[in-house]
Amino acid sequence: MIWASDSLAMRSDLLSNAGPMVVWLIVMTFVFLECALIIGLFLPGDSLLITAGIVLAAHHAPQQVWTLALGAMIAAIAGNQVGYVIGRRAGSHLTARKGSKYLTAERLIRIKHMLERHGFIAVMVSRWIPWVRTLCPMVAGAAKMDHRMFTVASTVGAIVWAPVLLLLGFYSGEFLEQVEWLMPTVLAGMFAVLVVATVLGIRHYAQEMRKETEEVDEFEALD
Repeated sequence: MIWASDSLAMRSDLLSNAGPMVVWLIVMTFVFLECALIIGLFLPGDSLLITAGIVLAAHHAPQQVWTLALGAMIAAIAGNQVGYVIGRRAGSHLTARKGSKYLTAERLIRIKHMLERHGFIAVMVSRWIPWVRTLCPMVAGAAKMDHRMFTVASTVGAIVWAPVLLLLGFYSGEFLEQVEWLMPTVLAGMFAVLVVATVLGIRHYAQEMRKETEEVDEFEALD
């Protein structure tokens, strides 16, 4: 028990002492991947942003929160553009995975119908729904949604999404700092959750990619 407690404290110290540049690198990479590629379906993007905010609170770096929020916005917008281009090139040949729990034809078609009905608003709202956040840019590209509309909507969504989650983490961290033992305990727990979620996510991604593909042929151009 003593060894486990010491190990947990050591991991908490590693996370809380991580420099802002390390936090930047991890957050920017995860945000971009979650918004650009299929592997993003399996990454813990929201919880990572909240954890980053808590880490910056431990460093008493409020200015870093806003700078990182700007960086996360740029990474999210760039990732969305990559996802849109991938979908555009795939077109009617956008593929799902047979027997998948995540990358299913039903989900892709559901997002397409959501874009048809709600357009601009659907793209903004998708930012807050993890699996939709990853698939929406690809579906929008495959369905030939107006690129300018998509870009503006995804940008507005990113401008709200990144700061809200980072500030939620930061102000939660300031509260945790008031109790001496609480900050390292919460950081250790969140660190463990992020590591486990990422490892399991990469494993699930590898399993999904080994499944047989199926084309989703319901992607006519959106008006």
